[in-house]
Amino acid sequence: HVQLVESGGGSVQAGGSLRLTCAASGPSYERACMGWFRQIPDKEREGVAAIDTDGSTSYPHSVKGRFTISMDNAKNTLYLQMNNLKPEDTAMYYCAADPALRCPYCSGDYCYDEYYYWGQGTQVTVS
Repeated sequence: HVQLVESGGGSVQAGGSLRLTCAASGPSYERACMGWFRQIPDKEREGVAAIDTDGSTSYPHSVKGRFTISMDNAKNTLYLQMNNLKPEDTAMYYCAADPALRCPYCSGDYCYDEYYYWGQGTQVTVS
């Protein structure tokens, strides 16, 4: 069983930076694939980053060049570094994990969301 706990959210001015953290527990093979998603109330969930077993990453066009996903395997912690934040980045951010051999990824303006485990989210507000 995998448990995911997000932290690091808060309020920041446009152009600022923020780093989100996702503390993961459980067998590593059950979280070989990980990703970050965000959601605005009454809107559909939107993927912002994905990382594969081998460390390869992918992003949708909306955040490419501004967001960076990374994994510290020694600390079992997933990160999302967000730079040059914009008001439209305001949302609840969630981390996700999946045991799939072939991991979900982002392409164009879309990120596949077939993850089995999800955290409870951390709020990010940009003004």
